[in-house]
Amino acid sequence: MKDFKKYFTINASPEEVYLALTMEQAIRLWTGEEAIMKTEPGTEFSLWGGSIVGKNLLLQPSNKIVQQWYFGEQEEASIVTIKLHPHKKGTSLELHHTDIPDVDYGAITQGWEKVYMASLMDFFEGE
Repeated sequence: MKDFKKYFTINASPEEVYLALTMEQAIRLWTGEEAIMKTEPGTEFSLWGGSIVGKNLLLQPSNKIVQQWYFGEQEEASIVTIKLHPHKKGTSLELHHTDIPDVDYGAITQGWEKVYMASLMDFFEGE
């Protein structure tokens, strides 16, 4: 199992970034894909047309999101923690993804950088 941690700067306020990551309609706008998301802890979600599925563990508006991501029959929980910090250019998004299966690590980290975060940053740059 491996961990991934990286910071991204997003041209929007922490409030706007939080809503983009947790509101079903907003997720559909920046991903261009089907999304199922509720803003309550304990609820399951599906993003990118089912490519990412998991459960919301903690949701602190404008501040922090903690999710469990499912990887088949993996015994260890894969946990994604996103912290939002005010930044002079908008938001510093701190991403920490733990317990990524070794065989999936390259695809997951590339997905975070080149698809997930790139799409989110492009969404706010286009405003």
